Amino acid sequence: MTENAKPTPAEIRAFRAENPKMRERDIAAQLQISEAALVAAEVGISVTRIDGSALKLLERVAELGEVMALSRNESAVHEKIGVYENINSGPHASIVLGENIDLRIFPGRWVHGFAVSKKDGDQERLSLQYFDKAGGAVHKVHLRPDSNVAAYHAIVRDLKLEDQSQEFVGDTSAAATSEDGDVSREELRDHWSKLTDTHEFFGMLRKLKIGRQAAVRTVGDDYAWKLDNSATAEMMHASVKAGLPIMCFVANDGIVQIHSGPIFNVQPMGPWINVLDPTFHLHLRQDHIAETWAVRKPTKDGHVTSLEAYDANGEMIIQFFGKRKEGSDERSDWREIMESLPKATSVAA
Repeated sequence: MTENAKPTPAEIRAFRAENPKMRERDIAAQLQISEAALVAAEVGISVTRIDGSALKLLERVAELGEVMALSRNESAVHEKIGVYENINSGPHASIVLGENIDLRIFPGRWVHGFAVSKKDGDQERLSLQYFDKAGGAVHKVHLRPDSNVAAYHAIVRDLKLEDQSQEFVGDTSAAATSEDGDVSREELRDHWSKLTDTHEFFGMLRKLKIGRQAAVRTVGDDYAWKLDNSATAEMMHASVKAGLPIMCFVANDGIVQIHSGPIFNVQPMGPWINVLDPTFHLHLRQDHIAETWAVRKPTKDGHVTSLEAYDANGEMIIQFFGKRKEGSDERSDWREIMESLPKATSVAA
């Protein structure tokens, strides 16, 4: 294989067989292919190409019963066990508001779909896996012991594509991105101070043509203050100790996956910090965190405070809030934890 040549599906399978304990994402990185190309190499063997539409999945996914929903980005993996319920589908945005599985979905980003069967000893592990146009993972639905396997096979049969090629050529053309506009601190603070709901924040950024990280760096430390990068782990441990219910958001371009409730079992493991609870698993690469911010936003019910961790490219890895009831002020115990977290030794951008 030359430096620029991509491995063939047979070469991908051979490498995978030679490295049975290597994580899929690491295999893809080493072979310089997308994760979707890695999956596609098994089409006709243990994988079936299916329609990649998020809307078609949402029409059927409740039939599976209890499953594990997995969404991730480069630095965080968010896993929730539960049922897809209270589904509201739309072509531009869809919502799943289940007791455990809570998702905000952007269907336009979902392009490729695969049904995957893996052998784990005597067990067959079944999943539906979805990827964006470049082959980056967007969302995965893993069956559990109590899942409806017959419904899974019916979904795969109904959504199976004619194209069952093992080749995968992703579209790597980047979406147009807008550079940060020329926004003064005074203008940003004026708009920020007039927020009445956290959901207005993205609209404010878009209107002012400023990125999220640039906004928190600019607005001033009464609204956003920089924390030491140990703050995420410290917040998690403090929340466990206090029995405090939190909200944890992990997103990529196609989905936001949310946990709401307490966390119990926080375990560091190498560069990762993990939540290992019965229905919620979180795996976060602490070494990917380049900046951490406490961010305060006004709402009609009082201000709310979030913890936001960013990577070296300025992308938000993960976001946390204290869980609160709609119409209520922020919990004082969450606010106390946030205000006690260690601040960065230097606030220089």
